[in-house]
Amino acid sequence: MNVSIARANIGVFTFHFLPCKPCSFANANNGGFTSHLFPYKPIFSSLSNRKTIGSSFVSYKFENEIKHHLRAQSCFNHGLSSLERAHVTVEDDLRAFLDILPSDLRDILAKDPKRDKLLEVILDLGRLPKARYLGEFGEQYLRSTKVSIQELEYAQNSVGEFGKNNRAGIEGTLHRISAIHSRKGVIVGLTCRVGRAVSGHVDMVHDLLHYGKSILFVGRPGVGKTTVMREIARVLSDEFDKRVVIVDTSNEIGGDGNIPHAEVGGARRMQVPEPSMQYKVMIEAVENHMPEVIIVDEIGTEAEALACRSIAEKGIMLIGTAHGEQLQNIIKNPTLSDLIGGLRPVTLGDEKARSRGSKKSILERRGPPTFYFLIEMRERHHWVMHRTDKSVDMLLRGQSPLVEVRKRDDQFKVVIERWKTYDVESVM
Repeated sequence: MNVSIARANIGVFTFHFLPCKPCSFANANNGGFTSHLFPYKPIFSSLSNRKTIGSSFVSYKFENEIKHHLRAQSCFNHGLSSLERAHVTVEDDLRAFLDILPSDLRDILAKDPKRDKLLEVILDLGRLPKARYLGEFGEQYLRSTKVSIQELEYAQNSVGEFGKNNRAGIEGTLHRISAIHSRKGVIVGLTCRVGRAVSGHVDMVHDLLHYGKSILFVGRPGVGKTTVMREIARVLSDEFDKRVVIVDTSNEIGGDGNIPHAEVGGARRMQVPEPSMQYKVMIEAVENHMPEVIIVDEIGTEAEALACRSIAEKGIMLIGTAHGEQLQNIIKNPTLSDLIGGLRPVTLGDEKARSRGSKKSILERRGPPTFYFLIEMRERHHWVMHRTDKSVDMLLRGQSPLVEVRKRDDQFKVVIERWKTYDVESVM
């Protein structure tokens, strides 16, 4: 019998997806929910091993790939699933980044053995220049002489125009330059952040994309939310053949310039003149461009939350990020709580309050959440996935919901642990 449901090319992999038995995320009787989390079983088709180190400028590519298969049924029975796909590629145009820096700093960083982990360069007037690195705490001084106003002016003239949010970029790259101004409008400090195109993080969530359900990512700054959004845009547009529109407020997803970075694939990008207009551009995207998916970064205002709800009610898939590290932060934030269904006060009768062991006045979820899934990005390779409505209801009742914990093991394979009781400490 010939069965072919879908085909996807991911990096050097080719997968053919076949239907597989649904699995139960958790039993409804123990406070969880039932969901077909893995409706597709990928069958490995091809593989190559390669590792490339760029030499023409300071950049690197790293690919660690292993044979991919899904031991679905046996793993489901034990609440554990291993997606044995280990494929991550990192690309940065570090030459363009270094070109905006003073020549001596350029030479120092070009020879730095840790340059592939360079995160930011801090230039503050009258202070020593500093560098920050991925995975390291603190900062490292780059030289013994202080930053001059001429060096700041040189860097300012080397980048694009600064917007009202005091951010600029380098055209054709994902690098971001943020400015600090004096009261007179003079730039007295720059935070120069390296932007990297990382392919492979989508493996952590690739199975969920098949549902066409909206996904909200939360996590502290620097954990990789925007990077994942960029790759999801490419996968949904190129592999799933979806009409994807990115609402790019700070040009962080698609990079600076009028032509979006190649990492977003065939997704279209709508730039936002100023942050306060983000919600208007979201509505404009729906009205004018017929998207099937809208991707929006840094949802932070009530107007943006309402725009998300309006878009979701039209059946459009949303991929977004919001301010907060955990689900509880969104629940307690009156501005953003609409993303998870909103809250309303309810007064219980005496008998019901006693049976639930709660007070008479409680909070309940007002309606269906805008985002079907919510993912807490604890670290770059450590995610906690909620089915939003179930988790919110359980937390409001003072109970711990069941979640999925998604990590990469020592071989960089994605490992999914199911039926984990959610707690700030226990899911670490």
